Amino acid sequence: MPELNLDFVRSLYPAKCWDWAFFENAGGSYVPESVITRVTDYMRQTQVQPGASYEASAKAAQRIALGQRLMAELIGADSDEVIIGPSTTTNIFVLSKAFAEFLDPGDEVIVTNLDHEANIGAWRRLEQHGIKLKEWPVDPETERLQPETLDDLLSDKTRLVCFSHCSNILGGINDAKAITRKVHDAGALVCVDGVAYAPHRAIDVKELDVDFYVLSLYKLFGPHVSLLYAKRQHLERLPAQNHYFLDDQIPLKLNPGGPNHEFTAALVGIADYFDALAAHHLSQPPNTFKARADAMFEIMSAHEDKLAARFNDFLASKTAVRLFGPGGARTPTFSFIVDGKASSEIATELEKSKIAIGCGRFYANRLVDALGVNNPEDGVLRVSMAHYNTMDEVERLITALDGVL
Repeated sequence: MPELNLDFVRSLYPAKCWDWAFFENAGGSYVPESVITRVTDYMRQTQVQPGASYEASAKAAQRIALGQRLMAELIGADSDEVIIGPSTTTNIFVLSKAFAEFLDPGDEVIVTNLDHEANIGAWRRLEQHGIKLKEWPVDPETERLQPETLDDLLSDKTRLVCFSHCSNILGGINDAKAITRKVHDAGALVCVDGVAYAPHRAIDVKELDVDFYVLSLYKLFGPHVSLLYAKRQHLERLPAQNHYFLDDQIPLKLNPGGPNHEFTAALVGIADYFDALAAHHLSQPPNTFKARADAMFEIMSAHEDKLAARFNDFLASKTAVRLFGPGGARTPTFSFIVDGKASSEIATELEKSKIAIGCGRFYANRLVDALGVNNPEDGVLRVSMAHYNTMDEVERLITALDGVL
């Protein structure tokens, strides 16, 4: 497997990106020039209502459709099984509204306290409709979701289990395929939050057999929109949440207002980016976009693993640092606190060295509380890496953080 060529990778982004060592990628990734070009081309050339027969309108519709099709291919879905919405929070909120009309009082939905609130809060509101909510808690010792705990929660009334593929704070990867199989065996569906997983690993929703899967494309090197995958059979059955005359139009029936035009068209730029990487790194790039992207994810994650190992070793050597997260499979996201120092104080101090890291609760308030963080309002420090980060940047981070500690 070839090593990732960081000089080439970084040449595909605006040069100003590299003025800082940027380690808050879990909050939103940098965007390559290919995406920026696609946005501006759409707005300069086809900023009209799409779908009419005149040239600019027809071309606009083609660009939007291509963006949707390529993002569906990226995750192994069919184009009409993918909804491009404004955010993961909004996509799940709309989905939960459909479930509110679909479920019966007394039915049960299971959520975790591990996830980002996007995959918790909307589902909890179903209690207003007589739905019973159960919580699958993170184990405070292992800092993982334990399958045996889920066994005790599942019942013949369970209709849906909502969990994350990867925690946006802990970085640990959950076995989404195994959990899905367990839930399906119990006769229920799953809704998986893949926001923190998608920038680091290839995804195949058909192979996972998930019913619903969400990810934020602005954390996957794209514009600020989100993707919701739903099996077609569920899209057909769920009550529509759009205008009444769109009730039979899949997937538009669950996308009120429809997709953002210029940003959906710009998603083609994500494919342009992966194709450029594949052409540079692979001697014989595969024939399909998904295969090329999957091959690049393997190369990218191998590079990220090296960065993560170096930073993990540093944190492990510091007795004043409490590092959160389980051992084993994980993404390069590290959350920690430091004895005697406020997280916000440390983050601000690093900014003097042009190093950006995250600080706070990152919309996972329930998890921060469950972890027993001494000052939950101050939250945790979060260092989140992406494939375009370099080992030199990690060393800069370590040197600066070591000085603060």
